[in-house]
Amino acid sequence: MLYTIAVVMLILWLLGLVTSYTMGGFIHILLVIAIVVVLLRVINR
Repeated sequence: MLYTIAVVMLILWLLGLVTSYTMGGFIHILLVIAIVVVLLRVINR
């Protein structure tokens, strides 16, 4: 579940870069959170 959310956030962030439309720093904060969650899940396996 968390992995899916992280992937969705990454895709939305990349789309934001491509279209030059981002919601300020909010999407970047979500991206950082998603990366941290993925790293924690990989480390805990």
